Amino acid sequence: MNINKDTKLSDLLTAYPWLKTELSTVNEKFRMLNTPMGKVMLKKATVGEMSRRSGMDEAELIEKLTKLIKSHQ
Repeated sequence: MNINKDTKLSDLLTAYPWLKTELSTVNEKFRMLNTPMGKVMLKKATVGEMSRRSGMDEAELIEKLTKLIKSHQ
């Protein structure tokens, strides 16, 4: 899967279900995805929005997500 700023988090989690539990290794702020509020955000969030909310640079987030996914293949 090609990850860019418009990639939906829900699409990533459909393709890589294990990613939800490991997102906190990318950024501590992603732990909130395991809360009731996080479950609501999962359906709408894009990588670009994740970048803004976490304070991470978009390119850095995409790179870390890509590396994490490749490490599981």
